[in-house]
Amino acid sequence: MACAMPYPIAPGRFAMQAALVQEMPAARSLEAPEPDHASPACRDQLGRPLRDLRLSVIDQCNFRCTYCMPKERFGRDYPFLSPEQRLSDAELLRIVRAFVGLGVEKVRLTGGEPLLRKGIESLVERIAAMRTLDGRQVEVAMTTNGSLLARKARSLRDAGLGRVTVSLDSLDDQIFRAMNDVDFPVGRVLEGIDAAIAAGLAPVKVNCVVERGTNDAQVLPLVEHFRGSDVTLRFIEYMDVEGPSGWSQSRVVPSDEIRGMVERAHALLPVTRRDGETASNYLLADGSLKLGFISSVSHPFCGDCTRARVSVDGRLYLCLFATSSVDLRQHLGAARPDEAVADAVRQAWQARGDRYSELRADRLASGKRQYPTVRMSLVGG
Repeated sequence: MACAMPYPIAPGRFAMQAALVQEMPAARSLEAPEPDHASPACRDQLGRPLRDLRLSVIDQCNFRCTYCMPKERFGRDYPFLSPEQRLSDAELLRIVRAFVGLGVEKVRLTGGEPLLRKGIESLVERIAAMRTLDGRQVEVAMTTNGSLLARKARSLRDAGLGRVTVSLDSLDDQIFRAMNDVDFPVGRVLEGIDAAIAAGLAPVKVNCVVERGTNDAQVLPLVEHFRGSDVTLRFIEYMDVEGPSGWSQSRVVPSDEIRGMVERAHALLPVTRRDGETASNYLLADGSLKLGFISSVSHPFCGDCTRARVSVDGRLYLCLFATSSVDLRQHLGAARPDEAVADAVRQAWQARGDRYSELRADRLASGKRQYPTVRMSLVGG
């Protein structure tokens, strides 16, 4: 089975050797590779192996970020899934085992806000005890808004969580409170990031969604704040995950422009991007900070996407922007063998041809401005 190569930069305080910094590979062609049907890995119609599972453990969130869960759509009466509608821990574990048996090496827990799920540490511990096809421990990661991280970082690390990604769209408290739209202070998220670093959840990744006219002036302050820390800072283009009612391309700040903001203040060194990785990676030339730029709008990376998504109600989505799904819950009954879940996943993945972001430009050019999308809080990022 094809496996991702280790990241060429060692963790820690970035004690770099020049030999570790490599030129970025040439831009990828949008042409997909020929499917390798002889490979033991589970591959889709474009030859992409199944390596990563993003598992949503709850569809609720305590933030109402304006680009993800705006209050006008996700008000107090919004019909989120009830506890009875969500998969139990036992059902989630059966699904994870099926994916691991098909070649998945990393499981990322998402939401909603995953730390709102009761007993999340127990779920982490049981997933971390699983082994990949080649006998290694399954890597367990989590994406969180950081609001509850300060008090949970140590217990999550003790349970087996390997890495954490924290959403942080501004250091300016007024901007941060306005973007999360629940008046949550940025200082408490920063405390959560510090707690994650102290607990050893390294490398801690910090994600900033950059929206023109809202927080684009925060790019350099974030860079300066995290220089010299054990943090990888990543900037994400504003995507149309909110659906057609709220997204506008005029609010997208392309990654090339964001990177230019940084380069006017700091020299950058490119770092080789691993297959399947979403970010183009750089280092500040003095080695004080690792940066990533995620260009899902301006430079799509569908061609080597290895990620599947499962919602907390048991539906498999083959793309973040999928318009259909596969019901895995029907295969979870006590009388159904575990192989039934794996068979359903295998069949869906082998039929997969999704490459939404690569087709976005063609759709815009043809005048099609609206795109049906599944809600982000159901399937995670």
